[in-house]
Amino acid sequence: MLRTISDKKIRRTDGVFAIVASRYNSKYVDAMVRSARAELQRAGVRKIRVVRVPGAFEIPAVAARLAAESRSRPLPTSGAGLGRAPGAIICLGVIFQGQTSHAQHIGWGVTHALAQIQVQHHVPVIHAVFVFEKEEHARVRCLGKKHNRGNEAARTALEMARVMEELDSGKA
Repeated sequence: MLRTISDKKIRRTDGVFAIVASRYNSKYVDAMVRSARAELQRAGVRKIRVVRVPGAFEIPAVAARLAAESRSRPLPTSGAGLGRAPGAIICLGVIFQGQTSHAQHIGWGVTHALAQIQVQHHVPVIHAVFVFEKEEHARVRCLGKKHNRGNEAARTALEMARVMEELDSGKA
């Protein structure tokens, strides 16, 4: 079920957020990237790192590298967060189902890898890599202002970064 994008504003002024996005099917992915960036900026995020990769299958390699950076550098307890590891990594991609099972294999591989990265590195990895059967479905979910998955991914990233910070500080 599609949810309408909420007008509720989430505030956040510190931290770094990463977006890893495929260039393949750029019409749809670019729209999600724009929407995710706009939502993060609207929340007050000052540092957004965008890394583009050739296709969806390459997203986990970069997400893993960014997540590993968060383990190798201690997180400061305060500050603007300009040199910090990401509070969350947003992964954006669009895969279209063709006549073979290739798209499903790519989708499952990406899903499995992103889940492993998140658990292994304790960094929220937001999975917005979609397998669509029809372009119409991608148009509604990626190009629409009412249901844009990039916006939803950014909101989830903001919420998860907050939850993780609460866990780190002992508030949760």
